Amino acid sequence: MNLQKLALKKQYRSDKNDLISEFFLPCLSNCIIYERCIEYISIKSLITLSFSFQNFNEKNAMIKMITGNKFRSSDLNILTKLFYDQKINTSKEILSNDKINMLRHIINKKKFKLKIAIPRSEKLDGVFAEKMGIFKDTYNNVVAFTGTSNETFDYQSKNFESLDIFTSWNDKDRIIIKTKDFYELWNDKIKYVKIYEFEEAEKNNLLKYSTDWVTSTS
Repeated sequence: MNLQKLALKKQYRSDKNDLISEFFLPCLSNCIIYERCIEYISIKSLITLSFSFQNFNEKNAMIKMITGNKFRSSDLNILTKLFYDQKINTSKEILSNDKINMLRHIINKKKFKLKIAIPRSEKLDGVFAEKMGIFKDTYNNVVAFTGTSNETFDYQSKNFESLDIFTSWNDKDRIIIKTKDFYELWNDKIKYVKIYEFEEAEKNNLLKYSTDWVTSTS
């Protein structure tokens, strides 16, 4: 598990690179901490992520995600049941017992933490849409990226996307900036955005059902 041993590029772009096999999967296989800001998540994306992140047995392994407060109704219903450890009807193929149980396991073991970001200013009248991620390994190496909102790692996704990549061994200043940006959000230190624990947002009816704006790639 050493991110520095990966042959990472400074940029990945859909017309030249396979973002999944060349960047996401190698980084997930070599990190113990994955921190992510993303506009929306789905159960499919979380299941895919939980199986791609291979080092949950490491002592400090953790996924931390910040997302907006809009969910598809089916996703929000299942996610709420997972956080409250309630029974789920796994009738669909994507929701097989093995897949759901893997996701339930990392939530119960406190290996997955989810926070909700809601804009709270007249200057921000839309949704939380920051696209940023950070990988950390056991050697204190860090890889950060900005770009994609696709968290499914789905080879059938036809989105045209690009990623800008920064590493602690080649661009320490940018890593410091990206890490600071993430933790200002995580610790609710941003002026125009309010951050809630998932359970807090759910109890206070701050989570909303979305409709068609959540795309099929989620």
